[in-house]
Amino acid sequence: MGISQYIKEIGRGKEGARSLNSDQAENLMGLILDEQVSELELGAFCLAMRIKGETPAEMAGFLRAIETRLHFVQHLNSGATKAQAVVVIPSYNGARKLPLLTPLLAALLGQAGFSVLVHGHPSEDQRVTSKALFEALDWPQMNLGQSNVLEDTAIRFLDTQMLSPALTHLLSLRRIIGLRNSAHSLVKLINPVRANIPVILLSSFTHPEYAISMGETLRLTGQHALLLRGTEGEPVADPRRTPKMLGITNAQEVLLQEATVGSVLSIELPSQIDPQTTAQFIKDVLSGKEPIPDPIQKQVQAVKALLDLIEPANRRSIP
Repeated sequence: MGISQYIKEIGRGKEGARSLNSDQAENLMGLILDEQVSELELGAFCLAMRIKGETPAEMAGFLRAIETRLHFVQHLNSGATKAQAVVVIPSYNGARKLPLLTPLLAALLGQAGFSVLVHGHPSEDQRVTSKALFEALDWPQMNLGQSNVLEDTAIRFLDTQMLSPALTHLLSLRRIIGLRNSAHSLVKLINPVRANIPVILLSSFTHPEYAISMGETLRLTGQHALLLRGTEGEPVADPRRTPKMLGITNAQEVLLQEATVGSVLSIELPSQIDPQTTAQFIKDVLSGKEPIPDPIQKQVQAVKALLDLIEPANRRSIP
């Protein structure tokens, strides 16, 4: 079928490009995910959207197309100890300068009574990933061939390949084109879990201007989410300085944590960011040998506060 009719709209350059409505965006992404487009058209789409930028309406349409084709993870809430909610942590940027503490955040949320799913897929080779850290920590991962079930109060990593091979292919185009595309933003906004308890998404942005568009997209899609400026793009608070944290629930936005004003906090972080060194630091924090970075502790508290704000009528996720 092809997508030339959409490329004509979005590919007219920064000044001449026209945005799609939500239904058009849904149809466009559906054709891409159903592999109804050529690699040439796919490259054109990536570059056109990179130049134009996505609107919240387009992102909402893209997300609908993804969700109708996603292999969802089913949360199993059984046993004596039941999770309060499921926290979804998209981990795609990885670490380049600072230790990657996304797995530490996942573990602290697990200690606080949440079930946690971290999902991601590497699209470049120079960064340390959560997948590599889960391996270094010897923490369980969900693998291809297993059933997509997240056990109660579990902490698991899931490769995006299990959720959507087509979306993973879109992510992988970064290695060919050399630029990020819409998929790198979309994976930070999907909810891949179905549960009978609330699902809270931790989403992050790298540049302040994205805070507005991502917040609007989350409201349009009706998600429960915590939004913050992440550490090198990861949805974990910078361990040196507390970022502003916004809660989004019931299509409303609420301030959960003010940003730190002033100098960077004094904290001893590992000088190396390799998986083994970072894993040992995480183990030392969890065992009490090292203090929990205050900004990350505040992020856990913000997730708890967001759960309290979810209206009782909306506390059950759509099965």
